[in-house]
Amino acid sequence: MAKEWIKGQEGRNLKFKRETLLNLAINRWALNKAFSIGPTSELIRRCSPRKFDEWEQFYFENAYQKKKDGIKITREYIQELGRKLYIKVSEVVQNEIESIQEEECVDYAYNLVLNRTYEGYKTEITTIYGQLEKILAVKIEPAPDEWDRTYSVDFFIKVNGKYVGLQIKPISSSTSPNSYRWYTQNEANHKKFQHDFGGKVFFVYSAKSGVQKQIYNTEVIEEIRSEINRLESS
Repeated sequence: MAKEWIKGQEGRNLKFKRETLLNLAINRWALNKAFSIGPTSELIRRCSPRKFDEWEQFYFENAYQKKKDGIKITREYIQELGRKLYIKVSEVVQNEIESIQEEECVDYAYNLVLNRTYEGYKTEITTIYGQLEKILAVKIEPAPDEWDRTYSVDFFIKVNGKYVGLQIKPISSSTSPNSYRWYTQNEANHKKFQHDFGGKVFFVYSAKSGVQKQIYNTEVIEEIRSEINRLESS
């Protein structure tokens, strides 16, 4: 019998009718964090499954909450997690929804559009490409959406009518980047970019140091500078 709260019944990754609300709640109470369900991204890379069944079995054999004295994850635990989510949505969230006032929504909308946009702008200069702009003393621009799909490029630097491409990869500060895998996956697109625009594409790895993002592979800065100099003199 089909479940009315599921949009599509085909495939593994089901789509839920009230997914937005469920996502808000499960994130708010951190029920999907590593200390609750284990480091899923790390586990699935260790597993490297070819089929879903391989991943499912590996997860329940190896997953523990990522905290001191964390318990082993079982099917029953995941079910209990869903029941906890239901309590949060049906009691806490419902009560909050009923107490929301019109003026609160007006204030929120103003703050979201104006205040947070301004704060985001100030924060932007401390991001990775902001740091690169300052270090290299050049303007770095976001790539058009189609460049991301066609060339695997996130940002670009215009030099003498040509372009240098940048692909930024967030990584965990506790793990080294899998540069070989990323290079081979994007090699064809990056070669196409160089053919079409004259400049190379560089991977810039971003890792958090506290709350601040930092360039992990700092050696790439001189490589980018050398490529800029090459294009300027060509």
